[in-house]
Amino acid sequence: MNRLHVSVTVPDIEEAKMFYAAMFGADPSVVRPGYAKWMLEDPRVNFVANEGAAAAGVDHLGIQTEDEAGLQSLYERFEAASDDVREEGKTECCYARSEKSWVTDPAGLGWEAFLTSEIIDRFGDGPTGEKTVMNASQENDQSADADSSSAVETYTPMPVAGKSIGCC
Repeated sequence: MNRLHVSVTVPDIEEAKMFYAAMFGADPSVVRPGYAKWMLEDPRVNFVANEGAAAAGVDHLGIQTEDEAGLQSLYERFEAASDDVREEGKTECCYARSEKSWVTDPAGLGWEAFLTSEIIDRFGDGPTGEKTVMNASQENDQSADADSSSAVETYTPMPVAGKSIGCC
């Protein structure tokens, strides 16, 4: 089963934690400096508030899945929606180890498809250089060129109205 991901930039994380905890009727499941995450079942959403100096509001959206088959399915959907799918691969970002890819929707908003394998104690610094889930065209490319398995294209989604895009 998949879960919608919403990441917002907020000017004050403490104020945001109080507001969203009251609104969702639940405390955040992960709290770190400048960061809070709610893994809600009703509505089924991974909601993140990141404190930042960028314009407040929606930073990016995504779909989180629970297994590699789900991630492969999301990758196929992204490819059906856009000719510009950017694979980030395995990454340490937003206090988690994940594998992800990105697309930008027609309004310029970044969307990520991701599978989280572990919650970690540091924010992380992006791609780790590993890649495991590939779409059919990548598998064909890899069989044609054995060196392609080590290449991971990183992606920073396009900002919306001056917002800076971070990871989840």
